[in-house]
Amino acid sequence: MNAPVEFIPPRINVEEKLFQDRYRVDVGRPHIQVRDPQACKHCAKPCAVCCPAGCWSVTEQGGIDLVVDGCLECGTCRLVCDHDNVDWNYPRGGFGILFKFG
Repeated sequence: MNAPVEFIPPRINVEEKLFQDRYRVDVGRPHIQVRDPQACKHCAKPCAVCCPAGCWSVTEQGGIDLVVDGCLECGTCRLVCDHDNVDWNYPRGGFGILFKFG
């Protein structure tokens, strides 16, 4: 009988995987915007924690900084926002994330 082979899953580095994708920026027309920046100062900021692309970050003043370049268009930010403060749309045709493998 053959001895069982131990399966070792490959280590996946998220940054390396994201680097393989490309993003075409629609200059001057972000597909995500914060409706009321003042409302972000009074929340738990789940968008900064949950965004898989790291587009959301907390500022030193307690607000939110949003950089849509590199957005994966997953919609997580609009789902986790407690205040319904995210105006989210898909980018115009030809812009946004360009996945390398699909």
